[in-house]
Amino acid sequence: MSFADFHRRSIEQPEAFWAEQAQLIDWQQPFEQVCDYSRPPFVHWFAGGKTNLCHNAVDRHLKDRGDQNALIWVSTEVDKEIVYSFSELHAEVQRMAAMLLALGVGKGDRVLIYMPMIAEACFAMLACARIGAIHSVVFGGFASVSLASRIDNATPKLIVSADAGSRGGKSVPYKGLLDEAIQLAQHKPAKVLMVDRGLAPFTPVAGRDEDYAALRRQHMDTEVPCAWVDATHPSYTLYTSGTTGVPKGVQRDTGGYAVALAASMKHIFLGNPGETYFSTSDIGWVVGHSYIIYGPLIAGMATIMYEGLPIRPDAGVWWSLVEKYKVTSMFSAPTAVRVLKKQDPAYLKKYDLSSLRALFLAGEPLDEPTAKWIAEALGRPIIDNYWQTETGWPILSLCNGIEPAPSKFGSPGKAVYGYDVKLLNESTGEPVQGADEKGVVMIEGPLPPGCMQTVWQDDARFVKTYWTEAKGRWLYSTFDWGIRDKDGYYFILGRTDDVINVAGHRLGTREIEESISSHPNVAEVAVVGVADQLKGQVAMAFVIAKDASALGDSAARLKLEGDIMKVVDGQLGAVARPSRVHFVTALPKTRSGKLLRRALQAVAEGRDPGDLTTIEDPTALQQVKDLVAAR
Repeated sequence: MSFADFHRRSIEQPEAFWAEQAQLIDWQQPFEQVCDYSRPPFVHWFAGGKTNLCHNAVDRHLKDRGDQNALIWVSTEVDKEIVYSFSELHAEVQRMAAMLLALGVGKGDRVLIYMPMIAEACFAMLACARIGAIHSVVFGGFASVSLASRIDNATPKLIVSADAGSRGGKSVPYKGLLDEAIQLAQHKPAKVLMVDRGLAPFTPVAGRDEDYAALRRQHMDTEVPCAWVDATHPSYTLYTSGTTGVPKGVQRDTGGYAVALAASMKHIFLGNPGETYFSTSDIGWVVGHSYIIYGPLIAGMATIMYEGLPIRPDAGVWWSLVEKYKVTSMFSAPTAVRVLKKQDPAYLKKYDLSSLRALFLAGEPLDEPTAKWIAEALGRPIIDNYWQTETGWPILSLCNGIEPAPSKFGSPGKAVYGYDVKLLNESTGEPVQGADEKGVVMIEGPLPPGCMQTVWQDDARFVKTYWTEAKGRWLYSTFDWGIRDKDGYYFILGRTDDVINVAGHRLGTREIEESISSHPNVAEVAVVGVADQLKGQVAMAFVIAKDASALGDSAARLKLEGDIMKVVDGQLGAVARPSRVHFVTALPKTRSGKLLRRALQAVAEGRDPGDLTTIEDPTALQQVKDLVAAR
């Protein structure tokens, strides 16, 4: 079957199509209805069916591949490498599940996981799925204020954490940030389960903190059966930044997600049972959920979980793992490739990469020079893909498992099966006519299996944020501009809202602005995303100081800039730190007081700001031009 026919069938006959894909996973109880779209835009996939994510990722493989590699944990930070077979992973997950149960966690309870890239984080995620608890993983790069907001929203019964992570050979303590976040949060979890790696000293809180190693010893031989849950039972929440300061808890189901991942591993990521998959992401992001933990394991593959940098101990470390474990599919981000591009090209020739079928890239737009360089250097297909935390798996890619197709540099490919993608003209609200016409990338409902069910505990926000009803159709907005060429390949042109993409990490400018505003000498602030050759985008802040006398000379300005960056580091984490903080006496606004954010961004990037007839004070933008020119 051609891919065009495959895609058409998924849109025109979704029930028959997804019923077939559902055979890729195990069901304890067959589903009664493939797609319940009786209350749009909400959709329930595989209603009436019962399954379990952990069973599909681990237990069902024990019979045929119990002794084969399942989880390969590699840390160049602490110089350790541990390989777990499916049988060994099964045992560790049961031990962790027994600990969760002993600490009072049950089906439907939330467990917040705030951990570095260590095997115990994988055990915790799978153990939650095993007993029907809902995990909420928070990226270890986030600091106390960000963590506190997620604790309050998820209201976890338990938090699983560690003493520290490590980056560049230096300890990154977690426990102090966690204690501070719990102190800031309104919700107080009953228990904290601590993994002590011996990287940073910490003081346990009596009556609250439990030692992982001690509890594990008590449950060495405990058997914990999988809890069979409804296909629509929430599997996890994962927070994503938006245009407001409050992150959205993306809620994912169980059955639809398992089916979507199983199908994507076969049709998109070219993975087969017994092979090895290597995603260089972090479990704190959606790629880590879908394509470090669940997707590869559901497919019966070994998955590499890597703690470390791509250039430490040298720029060949990732390629050495491809050779050693015969990786067949690899998934990374354009920023990582741009980092490697600066290194000695000899590292790419040093290792045998013949096992590798393709390198997949996502998380941010892939520029053509980077794509060409890595394609020529590897001599392997480079397959870009585009998706979101909200969708859980690719919207745009090449489905070479169905029909091989050439990549086009700069394009993440075509609409994937199950996604009825539209480009809508922003002015008319109608689909664009012809090729290469700009529009907002939209998806006509229902969203396919694996996508978000709703915003955690806020159905109204889910509808208001993402959906537009037009002529009886519900359309989901990705908030990205795009064009489609005559061959059906899409090109993503950037965001329509105020979310920025820093090295694949989505950050809301509002969240950063609120953090900067908490500094005592900040009267007003605007943050915009500015194009960056390495990271794709960086945050840049423009601040009006309350006390301008503190900006007397360059040394004073640098000190205040540094102080503001420390505030952001302490509250949100280094991932949200602006690249620069510029001090101005006015921000460009319309006469009605609306911030001209697009004009500010354009000037910061050295572009024409466009129509400025509504600007109140033209000198405000000139200040920004002068500051940027002086960089």
